[in-house]
Amino acid sequence: MIRNDALDRLPVRHAVPELLSALEERGTAVLAAPPGTGKTTLVPLALAGLIGDGPRRRVLVAEPRRMAVRAAARRMAWLLGQEVGGAVGFSVRGERRAGPATRVEVVTTGVLLQRLQRDPELPGVDVVLLDECHERHLDADTAMAFLVDVRATVRPDLCLIAASATGDTRAWADLLTVLDSTGPAPVVRATGEGHGSRVLFAAPPPGVRPAHGTWVDPALLRHVAATVRLALDRHEGDLLCFLPGTGEIARTAGMLADLDAEVLQLHGRAPAAVQDAVLKGRGPGDARRVVLTTSVAESSLTVPGVRIVVDSGLAREPRTDHARGLGSLATVPVSVAVATQRTGRAGREGFGTVYRCWSEIDDARQARFPSPEIRVADLTAFALRTACWGDPDAAGLALLDSPPAGAMAAARSVLTAIGAMGEDGRVSERGVRMARIGVHPRLARALLDGAPEVGARRAAEVVALLSEEPPRGYGDDLAAAWRAARRGGDGYGARWKAEARRLERSAAEADPGSGTGTGTGTGTGTGTGDGGGTSGGGARADDAVAGLVTALAFPERVARAREGSGFLMVSGTGAALAEGSALREASWLAVAVADRTAQNATARVRLAAVVDEDVARAAAGHLASSGEEVHWEDGDVVARSVSRLGAVELAVRPLREDADPGLVRAALLDGLGREGLGLLRWSREASELRQRLGFLHRVLGAPWPDVADGPLLDRAEEWLEPELSRARRRADLGRLDAGQALGRLLPWATGEAARLDELAPERIEVPSGSRIRVDYGGEQPVLAVKLQEMFGLAETPRVAGVPVLVHLLSPAGRPAAVTADLASFWRSGYLSVRAELRGRYPKHPWPEDPGAAQPTRHTSARLRRG
Repeated sequence: MIRNDALDRLPVRHAVPELLSALEERGTAVLAAPPGTGKTTLVPLALAGLIGDGPRRRVLVAEPRRMAVRAAARRMAWLLGQEVGGAVGFSVRGERRAGPATRVEVVTTGVLLQRLQRDPELPGVDVVLLDECHERHLDADTAMAFLVDVRATVRPDLCLIAASATGDTRAWADLLTVLDSTGPAPVVRATGEGHGSRVLFAAPPPGVRPAHGTWVDPALLRHVAATVRLALDRHEGDLLCFLPGTGEIARTAGMLADLDAEVLQLHGRAPAAVQDAVLKGRGPGDARRVVLTTSVAESSLTVPGVRIVVDSGLAREPRTDHARGLGSLATVPVSVAVATQRTGRAGREGFGTVYRCWSEIDDARQARFPSPEIRVADLTAFALRTACWGDPDAAGLALLDSPPAGAMAAARSVLTAIGAMGEDGRVSERGVRMARIGVHPRLARALLDGAPEVGARRAAEVVALLSEEPPRGYGDDLAAAWRAARRGGDGYGARWKAEARRLERSAAEADPGSGTGTGTGTGTGTGTGDGGGTSGGGARADDAVAGLVTALAFPERVARAREGSGFLMVSGTGAALAEGSALREASWLAVAVADRTAQNATARVRLAAVVDEDVARAAAGHLASSGEEVHWEDGDVVARSVSRLGAVELAVRPLREDADPGLVRAALLDGLGREGLGLLRWSREASELRQRLGFLHRVLGAPWPDVADGPLLDRAEEWLEPELSRARRRADLGRLDAGQALGRLLPWATGEAARLDELAPERIEVPSGSRIRVDYGGEQPVLAVKLQEMFGLAETPRVAGVPVLVHLLSPAGRPAAVTADLASFWRSGYLSVRAELRGRYPKHPWPEDPGAAQPTRHTSARLRRG
């Protein structure tokens, strides 16, 4: 019996007639309904004609999370007074409860993508409702792009609805414009927000440090726990507390262990029994409940009894290091859209209260929407899907955000390496088979190529472990985690067994008759069989099987132990195991799960398997290389013959005089660039020549050469040859006469080189007859000369038209005056210098009229003697 009383309490019911009218007229619509209004449960039933008087349709509802799929299907079936699997069913990866009578089927966006790629026409489906579009998950964006393409080409009768609680509805309406030239798709808005709620701010105490990577300040968690206690004291009802991850959930649960309430932990990896208990609600007389949850409870879920929400203000978003092939999670402040979604959880069944664990000032600084996953995620699976769809660049797809070019290039590189895509960017037949398996292309490669080596069953079991990371309690040894999963006894073990069975079937379907892949196997199978439906690998131990399959999935993460501690992946990234890990004594590892934050150069290994060098070489063979490596290191040329696997050196032999001269020359130039031209032999004459040339270049320009470090290094072939090509090491550079080499840069061809001494003479003859050296090291040439030697000279000497800066010295050679205008100095400055120095140096001439005096290097007495 339909529960009309519950349906009548859902505010979205008032928007249903407008939505049905929009679909009738345009075939597309955007549904904007605040959290708690019933868009996920009532609207699909109305669209299918299961309630109301609308036409009978078959409706597909796509949700981003498996938990939301099950919960939505269960709720709709309850509203109809039925069990799941009748008029309302669901499908998630590895599980389907639907039949011929099913009118509304709830699926994950991943399942929807698989169906679209198997049969784009979606036969039998009349309406697709893509729920929670505002969350901007990559699968959801991709599914909508494919659906828009399907409706525009082969299914103009297919109705599409983008449903959003808090997102930018105008953007979705514009996106659907491509289906209708009359303008954007209609936006249908549902009013009301359930029963409403009050928002209170509970700012953390001063000194709480911002989260980074996956680290969250324990002081913030203590504040969240204290806020939970405060909220329970002040308000009635159960409490839902949002935290960024399972680690924070566990730590906060420990802080609340003494509560007079049942503390439950809800997340994507929670056992099904826990999920069911949370969503079922508490019975009469049961203790109050505190549900600590991640973002899985933000949308499409109603947790019965909740009247209070405590929001930590943090969420986890994926990040991808495309250069290293590593993923990580970043803890970020929630957006306005996410905070609004979480707030809606409090007012589902009655007026609620929300505590936000941040300040009102920080609230005003929040981003409007979460980062679209397409901007930050690994796009390998996306690139394979779009290639299979016939649009490898995704240029023709209706996407709100275009995929970043760098991320797409990295994805295509991976797909080419595993044989899923050709060099021309077109998907291969093997790539099509990979896409149909329903896991990341790397894991599909490991399944297809691992099956003939170890047997389809064992390969499928390991790939199932890699597709959903085992609980941290299983440890970081993949083979040990495999054995733990086999023993079962928890929710993960049950899911793993179902997924392994699905993958074993998929391997057989991908290559009918054998269940094996093609073309890129390692060729190391034993051929003994294991009863798993394929030949090969039966005699291998679990550790060897786990290592081989993992290495096939992540060849660039094969890692060798380094001297001292840690490992080096063939990608060039360092890797470290946790203290006490049983894997620390291994010589080689295949790393299954690792993350590296922006603050750390070394990745943290979360899950890995032991391999030997043969497996490492086979799996990462495309990264193998050998040859001469000559480079500048520790102040000299290092020449070696190296065999390596990516960044990992396998064998090294020093080279002496037989190193490639071109490589040696490049290393010497690198050394000069790093350590400077001081590696050459610079005599006084050479340094002075460089200064003179530098002066002429500044004053006259071409053809006089620029002799700064950069330009000299750029022209090394002109002035350092042939000595550079004959040099083999640092010492040879030290014997290279820089002055002689610089002479090659003089403008000989124009004849200007002959004027060097005229334009920038080494020395200038002064009135006393002395030839004084000119210093060209500063911005202006300097002539340092004793004052008495300049008597009688009225005009300042010039070089290349530039007046020199005359440093007039005392008889003891100390500076007495500096001038670039001798005439002015004799008129005014000389008198004060004469008054100061004539008493100190009485034996030297200090005439009143220096312009008429005889210049001299000598004392007055020597001057009188002639």
